[in-house]
Amino acid sequence: MSRTVIRPPRRFNLPSWRELWQAREVLLRFGIRDIVLRYRQTAVGVAWVVLQPLAAAGIFSVVFGQVAGLPSGGIPYFVFSFAGMMAWNVFNGVISRSSTSLVSNQALVSKVFFPRLLVPLSSAISVVLDFAVAFALFLVLLVVFGVQPHWSIFFTPIWLILTLLLASGVGVAASAVTVKYRDVSYILPWVLQILLYATPIAYTLDTVPHRLLWAFEINPLTWLMQTVRWSALGQPVPPVWQLVALPIVSIAVFFGGVLIFQRQERAFADFI
Repeated sequence: MSRTVIRPPRRFNLPSWRELWQAREVLLRFGIRDIVLRYRQTAVGVAWVVLQPLAAAGIFSVVFGQVAGLPSGGIPYFVFSFAGMMAWNVFNGVISRSSTSLVSNQALVSKVFFPRLLVPLSSAISVVLDFAVAFALFLVLLVVFGVQPHWSIFFTPIWLILTLLLASGVGVAASAVTVKYRDVSYILPWVLQILLYATPIAYTLDTVPHRLLWAFEINPLTWLMQTVRWSALGQPVPPVWQLVALPIVSIAVFFGGVLIFQRQERAFADFI
C-alpha cells in the first residue's frame, strides 16, 4: 500500500516543480478566466489592448517629443515611445494583476487544494496575449512610419521572457504579502507610477543630467529599456555589463519572489 507523507515547507523552500507541472491545467484555467473576465461586458473589448499603448505613446510623443523637444535617436517619437510602453505594459501588467490575485480568489485559495503559486503566475498569460496584440500593432507602425526593422528584432522573445521573470518575481512576492498587509494594494500602484517616469521609457538615457545618471543606471528597468530599443528599433547595443546583469537580476528576483511566497504561504489560512 502506497502512502503520502505531507511535510510543512521549510523556511526557505522552493516549490515542487513536478507538482506545479502536474497542476498546469489549473494555471491555464486561471489564465483563461482572467482574460474572459477582463473583457466581458466591455464596449470595445480587446481593443483596449491597442488603445492604451497608443494613447500613452501619443501623449509622450507630444509632451517629450514636441513640447520638451527631446531626441529619439532618429526614430519617429511616436514609434520610439510606443516601443517603450509595449515593454512597460508587460512589466506593469504582470505586477498589477498578480499582486491582488490571491485576495481576489480567496474563496478558492481557502477551500480547494492546489499549488497556490499558480494563482499569481497565471496572470502572465493574459499579459502575454496583450503583448502579442501590441507587438502586431508595433510592426504595423514600423511600416506606416517607414522604419526599417533591425535584425535584432528576433531577440524580442528573450527580453519578453526576462521581463516576465522580473515582473513575476515582484508580483508573486507582492501577492503573498498582500494577503497579510492589504496596504500593498494601495502602495504598489503608486510605486509603479513613479517607476514609469523614473525609467527612460519615453526619453533616452542621454537626456538625463550627468549627476543623476548613476541612479538610472542601477535601475534594472533601464537595462531592459536599453535592450528593448536595441531589439525593436535597432538603436545602439547596450553595454555588455547590462546584457549580462539583466538575465542574472531577472532570474534572481524571480526566485527571490518565489522564496518569499513559500515562506508566507504557511500563514495564508490565518489571514485570507
